[in-house]
Amino acid sequence: MTERHGHGRWWVMLFLVAALLCGGYVLRHDPLRGTSDLRDWRAQSTLLTDRHGRWLRLTLAQDEQYRLWTPLERIDPRLREAILMKEDRYFYYEPGFNPWSLLRGAYRTYLRHRHPQGGSTITMQLARLLWNIDTRDPRGKLRQIAYALDLELHFSKAQILEAYLNYAPFGRNIQGVGAASRIYFGHGVEGLSLPELLTLAVLPQDPGQRGRIDRDGNAALLAARQRLYAKWREHHPVTAAEDAALRLPMALSSVAQLPYHAPWFVDQVLQEERTRALLRQGGLPSELHTSLDLAMQRIVEGQLHAFVQEQQIKGIRNAAALLVDTRDMGIRALVGSANFFDAAIAGQVNGTLGKRSPGSTLKPFIYALAFDQGVVIPATVLRDVPTAFGPYTPENFDSRFEGPITVTDALIRSRNIPAVDVAARLHHPSFYDFLRAAGITGLAPESHYGLALVLGGGEVTMQELATLYALLNNDGRLRPLSLLAKNGTDQSAGPRLLSPEASYLVLDILRQNPSPLVAPTGQARDLPVAWKTGTSSGFRDAWSVAVFDHYVLVVWVGNFDGTANPALIGAEVAAPLLFRTIYALRASGVGLERAATPMPPPRLRRVDVCLSSGALPTVWCPRRGKSWFIPGVSPIAVDSVYRPIWVDRRSGRAVCPPYDPRRHELRVYAYWPSELRQVFAQAGIPRARPPAPAVCGSAGAAVDGSAPQIRSPLRGLTYLLGPTGGEQTPLHLSADADGDVARLYWFAGSTYLGQSASGQSLEWRPQRPGTYRLRVVDDRGRADSRTVQVALRP
Repeated sequence: MTERHGHGRWWVMLFLVAALLCGGYVLRHDPLRGTSDLRDWRAQSTLLTDRHGRWLRLTLAQDEQYRLWTPLERIDPRLREAILMKEDRYFYYEPGFNPWSLLRGAYRTYLRHRHPQGGSTITMQLARLLWNIDTRDPRGKLRQIAYALDLELHFSKAQILEAYLNYAPFGRNIQGVGAASRIYFGHGVEGLSLPELLTLAVLPQDPGQRGRIDRDGNAALLAARQRLYAKWREHHPVTAAEDAALRLPMALSSVAQLPYHAPWFVDQVLQEERTRALLRQGGLPSELHTSLDLAMQRIVEGQLHAFVQEQQIKGIRNAAALLVDTRDMGIRALVGSANFFDAAIAGQVNGTLGKRSPGSTLKPFIYALAFDQGVVIPATVLRDVPTAFGPYTPENFDSRFEGPITVTDALIRSRNIPAVDVAARLHHPSFYDFLRAAGITGLAPESHYGLALVLGGGEVTMQELATLYALLNNDGRLRPLSLLAKNGTDQSAGPRLLSPEASYLVLDILRQNPSPLVAPTGQARDLPVAWKTGTSSGFRDAWSVAVFDHYVLVVWVGNFDGTANPALIGAEVAAPLLFRTIYALRASGVGLERAATPMPPPRLRRVDVCLSSGALPTVWCPRRGKSWFIPGVSPIAVDSVYRPIWVDRRSGRAVCPPYDPRRHELRVYAYWPSELRQVFAQAGIPRARPPAPAVCGSAGAAVDGSAPQIRSPLRGLTYLLGPTGGEQTPLHLSADADGDVARLYWFAGSTYLGQSASGQSLEWRPQRPGTYRLRVVDDRGRADSRTVQVALRP
């Protein structure tokens, strides 16, 4: 025995000398040169939470490990103490290795041939983890000691302990106390109970024991924890409750039970953060505190899923929804499809990022621009009549014409022709310019759309549409959507695209749109919701958008592959889903904050208007009302529809002064334009034509009434006219004429072109390109003119 022990002592001395020599070699080459932070040594997982800290997802690191870096100051001091008690009691006094532990391990392993005992310190274990050292033979152990010495030279004990706690294995592919606590116990390391922290403290020691988690009822783990608990009690007082808890069976969650909420939203956040990480040449942060509200997300998901289930009988299989808080522009809920896990509908596609035709959902912004440019006021009467805008002849969705209609009704009832008419009268910015300034991407050149852009000729995403409607709730200022949480309400001001007055007027009109559903019991019916629908051409997309309280909600119903379905009508499928979701949010008590009653901007004023024209009323106007206008911006005109005329009592003909009350009387007539009279006649309610004015005095006397207004050709356009059947394609000349007009006469400069009846057009075939000054004169001598550019195709 003495001889064998003597050989053992010589072997140990040789081992220590070799360790020092190897350490000197490694120190000379300094493998940690230039390393300032051990956090970047391994890729990290990312924990995503909602705005209230609720867990959305824990991602895998690039090497398929769950590894969530947690700073030392956030790790419970009791956990640190328990791990040191179990792993390395002399950690703060060692130079990186413990000679006595190594001697004891070498003696037990190589001399007594018992169960291998490494004698590794915390620093040595960290070295093995960082450099993947195989320590089952003496050479590996020497490398481990040398690298441990290098770690001690470069980093403080706190830094080394922090790195070990974040890289130590805790079972399967889980590394570090941060990931282990989240996965096994469902919360961070800040709130560990004594049984939980003692469980974590014994997990890194035995790889075999870690592999048995959840396979044998954790019996081995419980036994190891009880042994550590016995040591813990020698140094710390323990309450009766803690003692009882440590005697109960242990329940650990597994990786399979990790939360996987709002997958479309989380995927978008991760994609954007990876792009930012590439630009800054770094990694993803260990935690991302997002703008999502998990409670709201669950409500929106539930409503959308239930709705699609109900509508499957109509062939409706997919939908998407987006909820945005306009105060900080944070996305509170995002549902990218009806079912993330349904491959048949491409469920993993984020529908809120797909470019789709918006239908009529962009019409509010046409009228907002018109308010700001002094083109109309809410009471302005527009003409919903068959109209050609150059070569473009739009139709209404129902193929009907309403005749005279106010801006308010035209927007609420989503009439196409009035919207196109107003868009044609915009100057700067045009509707196209506005969309570009608002960040709508992927638009073709303006000439590609023409006026068809008004009715959904372009494409937008749900997120772009939500940004546009949020602009109305933010007094016309454009602010980008936010995926990450912000501290408090974000008051940063974006560029102003609309005035506060125009924004208020549009929302005020949209709030008058009646709800398609009856409000549930307990919810007031007058809670304001400003909303709009849209249906794309060919019934491929059904939309509905609402601004309510502080929020914008966008819903879309359709198919990602663009399959048409006659049931895809915004007012019939998207609007009910929209209001069901709003009512569910308001009834849920999830913290939906109610906004104060919207107040008009101080600059807005109310004026009396004649309801038949939307202009300032005369004493002859039979129906009056109120309308908003913007001082110094909105158009000011006096009503000219209703005019008084002295007529003969018997014949009804206009008479000249002096007037005899016994034979003459003053009557008021409505002078409807020619195209409106035609609509009235088609509807079976013809309007009486006013009598022709009496010819009084000299022939050159001024004539009352309205001058004609040229409708075609449009201002500012160049007309390309090509041959058709061997003849030049005609340009149609048309004008709106007063109610007392029968004939219109057309001129190009001093050249007479021809005449047309009131309400009819005249075909003109220019023979050469150039600039023409067109002039129309009615049979009462009133005139209008316009310059037009003509180019001929060969």
